[in-house]
Amino acid sequence: MNLSGEASVWSMIGVIVLLATTGDVLIAGAMRQIGDFDVIRSHSGFKGAILAVLRNARFFFGVLCMALSFFSLLFALSWADVSLVAPASAALTFVTNAFAAKWILKENVDGRRWIAAVCVCTGVFFLSR
Repeated sequence: MNLSGEASVWSMIGVIVLLATTGDVLIAGAMRQIGDFDVIRSHSGFKGAILAVLRNARFFFGVLCMALSFFSLLFALSWADVSLVAPASAALTFVTNAFAAKWILKENVDGRRWIAAVCVCTGVFFLSR
């Protein structure tokens, strides 16, 4: 693969990771906004819990991002090796989700997760060689 082809593959991996992370953050935010399903179900029933999710715009934008990420993955797999695209996009999504959880969702991301993220980055580095 030439340099421009390799750059294209990594650009597509970047798009996959960006869309997947955005989708994860939006869906997590939507679920926090909606609240505890047990409470909703006790007041409104199972149908009310489903409606609470379906009425949330953030949830739909998250699902849209996840769908676009999936179709970007399919596109990337049509012209690049699955042995690079699938593990690299999954691993880098893990890393970006840790950052997004810490700084966007304000979650407590402990040292073990940061060590895991460094290990994942190291694995992606070796995978790309």
